[in-house]
Amino acid sequence: MAESDRQTPTALPPGLDLLWGRREVGSRGPRRGLSVSEVVAAAIRVADTEGLEALSMARVAKELGFTTMSLYRYVTSKEELLQLMWNDSAQGAGEVELEGETWRERLRSWAITQRRLIDQHPWITQMPMAAPPLAPNSLAFVEKGLEALDGSGLADADKLRVIGLLSSYTLSEARMANDAARAAAEVIAAGGETAAMWTYEALVRELADAERFPRLYRLAWNAEIGDAPSGYDESLEFLFGVDRILDGVQALTEKNQGGHG
Repeated sequence: MAESDRQTPTALPPGLDLLWGRREVGSRGPRRGLSVSEVVAAAIRVADTEGLEALSMARVAKELGFTTMSLYRYVTSKEELLQLMWNDSAQGAGEVELEGETWRERLRSWAITQRRLIDQHPWITQMPMAAPPLAPNSLAFVEKGLEALDGSGLADADKLRVIGLLSSYTLSEARMANDAARAAAEVIAAGGETAAMWTYEALVRELADAERFPRLYRLAWNAEIGDAPSGYDESLEFLFGVDRILDGVQALTEKNQGGHG
């Protein structure tokens, strides 16, 4: 590759070009009275309080007291706005202090941090995701996860696979919890009984009879899962999954250390 080619920045997709400083905000037209950060902050306020389905350029403009067309001076589309919101929601994630002395403890802390960040902005679970996030804050958090794996003995490619596996699991669990919470809120808003009791476990208790589904019946009514309608603490279930993934990663590190192990 020629030296001149290396010095020419590659054109990035819309949204990423703005996040990575490869595109300037337009300056044509009337005097600006906003900033990109103000537009993104207003969009996050709308999504936090009303859900992602309520988000539109018109709704954000109303939140700010500007016209819809004026927002297009700062972001080119709703899709670009979503990328900016995703990046802003992870602000400071790359500087978080992970707890623990071992790679396993640090990686567990990393997964818990990711879940906390998602739970702070549940609309993240409604985001379209055709590819892994590539915004600056997202990559900084991935870098933090890779740092947690320092000293694990894993190959770099395997480290990235582990980060992807934990991220996918965390997002999936957060999505299910958020969908259940939204469904319950919708029922309550419509004047119905709370939907909290109709979790999967509660429905199994209601529907699985001992003769046809003996194993499910025994599991559903096992005292170990508690007397609450669902029987399960969602946060504990999430951590159970994280720990089982880490068990697998631990086995992989031991296999690498032991050769054919």
